[in-house]
Amino acid sequence: MTDLGAFVFVPLILTVLVSVILLFFAIRKSIKKDKSSINLILALLFLISGTVFSIVKIKEPETYFIFSSTILMTLIVLVSYFRYSESPTKTIVQSAQEINSEKEKEEEVKIPVFEDIENVKILDICKDYIIRAYEVFKEDSGLSRFLGYINTSLMENTGATGGAIMLVDNFDDVITVKAFSGEFPPPYKLPDDMPHKVARVETNFRFAQFSLEETIFSEVARSGIAELITNPHEDNRIFENGPEEFLKIGTYIISPLKVKDVVIGVTALARTPEKSAFGEEEFKVAQVLSDFASVIIKNVFLFQEILEHAEITKESDMACKIQDRMHSKKLPTIPSLSLGHMFNMAEDVCGDYFDILPSRKDRISFVVADVAGKGMNSLIIMIMIRAILRLIVNTTQSAATILSWVNRGVCADNSLDHFASLALINYDSTQKKIQFSTAGTTPILLFDSKNGKMRKLSKGSEPIGVEKATSYADYEMSLKSGDIIVTYTDGLVEALDSTGKQYTAQRLIDVVTKNYKMSGKDIAKAVKTDISSFSGQTHQHDDQTLLVIKIQ
Repeated sequence: MTDLGAFVFVPLILTVLVSVILLFFAIRKSIKKDKSSINLILALLFLISGTVFSIVKIKEPETYFIFSSTILMTLIVLVSYFRYSESPTKTIVQSAQEINSEKEKEEEVKIPVFEDIENVKILDICKDYIIRAYEVFKEDSGLSRFLGYINTSLMENTGATGGAIMLVDNFDDVITVKAFSGEFPPPYKLPDDMPHKVARVETNFRFAQFSLEETIFSEVARSGIAELITNPHEDNRIFENGPEEFLKIGTYIISPLKVKDVVIGVTALARTPEKSAFGEEEFKVAQVLSDFASVIIKNVFLFQEILEHAEITKESDMACKIQDRMHSKKLPTIPSLSLGHMFNMAEDVCGDYFDILPSRKDRISFVVADVAGKGMNSLIIMIMIRAILRLIVNTTQSAATILSWVNRGVCADNSLDHFASLALINYDSTQKKIQFSTAGTTPILLFDSKNGKMRKLSKGSEPIGVEKATSYADYEMSLKSGDIIVTYTDGLVEALDSTGKQYTAQRLIDVVTKNYKMSGKDIAKAVKTDISSFSGQTHQHDDQTLLVIKIQ
């Protein structure tokens, strides 16, 4: 990580210099006015405490994160000092009349001035946030614990009965609950079939995921504007789920977690109806703490990305070398079959596995698997699957039973939370018949030589490694000369071109259908050529595996 660390320090050093310069001018300005400022004192404390902490913990990699966070907090406070030292303090939310008024030409305040917040120890809270953020990197559940701490802090400092923190997933366009605590009457519609029991409702909320279109949480995430809801019964965005006491809606504060106008999540606070309603003071406190939390959480994410990239790169290099040795460089020659395959390993990714096991005359087993995740954990799962399969495919057990045994073997190790999609095809050359079973989403397709059409044989099921008691279904069918069996991993059909467009399963089907008269090897080569032409130089983020089995 030497080169990466050097790269990170360039902007950090520049930020320190800017902070020192701003602090110098702030002190000079304060001396000229013959008065001090809480903002200036905060800036000094942030800079001094961050520097001292970094010197003490200089050998620990997380120190860079702590130091950069304190410098960032110093900059925020100094900007606030320069911005508001010449003008009267203004409220957080201005009315439309004030914004349009000719008399009020000063800019709207986006970061509340600390002097406005009474009875809240801003410095202590922010210091705790920074220190707690350091603990994120000490354990696997560190981020969840950190978000839980922020949620508890928000509840305590606003007098809320319940609280939740949700983060935005821009890839899936959803907002997901990451921390939840206390009594929080859900303001969204519960599923119709859910029993109105406290434990069931809390569990639903704790693991809830909302689209960016459906709830008040989503609206705040989209708009980036905080909401104080004191009359929920008159607000059509709030839903009351029933007459039960714990479901009766009270008052709510929902604030965006926002960094540079980009919303990364929301904080949500509730008071049950028997409590007094939230007021403007609690509203201000919630926004101030949410603003500070936003900066810290964003920095945690950035620092995690740096550490993960370094760790994944190291692990993936080792895992990919081992994975490459696990795949057959040359397919076996089987008189009754024409075989073809394609395997493209994406950079820094170790996930796909395929195997051909001619165990006896009436059983040749074909395996295609896609292990979720990257690095050593996924490689361990892959090795476990390969070892178990090679031990038991030569038995008389059916494909579904074999998958069940594999699943139990993987689930037995509770330290591994990875899972795999897998297709197992047992071919009986004496009867030209296949027996197959699938786990997860790895598909099995059949090109029928009689009608010239391709159809999907497999059905979706639970992946390997999710639930020990999962059972899988067996399917059997007879084949004839010219029929083609195709199975592949999702990295193939999700290959991207330069515009971000996916290759798609239909395009794969079209290529196989067009070249059905060719050998299995040539069909696989045609698919590989087509994908290469489609993707061009675009970097792919997942392995691509294809297996073609043509009946002679």
